Amino acid sequence: MKLVAYLLAAVLAGLGLLFILGNQGVWARIVVGALLLAAGGALAWIARQQVKAAETTIVQKIDLSGDVHLESLTCRSCGGTLSRKSISVEAGAVMVHCEYCGAVYQIEEAPKW
Repeated sequence: MKLVAYLLAAVLAGLGLLFILGNQGVWARIVVGALLLAAGGALAWIARQQVKAAETTIVQKIDLSGDVHLESLTCRSCGGTLSRKSISVEAGAVMVHCEYCGAVYQIEEAPKW
């Protein structure tokens, strides 16, 4: 839909320029050309505003089964205590970004057996 709106805006602006450049002294053609230019600009602006409003935010919630106990995490490089801001999920992997030493690594769960 965005592409169609931009194409239509370009066609309207092109026709507007054509009317203005080929007016041959007729003021009505200049007015029509100005209106077409304004319509093309307005359509491009509206299409751009709709794209900004269409941005989505994805929230991922995880339901944990069984008993879950909260433990404080420490950096395996420097031993600093990690906060909530230090943990992120990137491409399905839990990543740690230590704010003390700058280490970046993936949390790997040890097998239970």
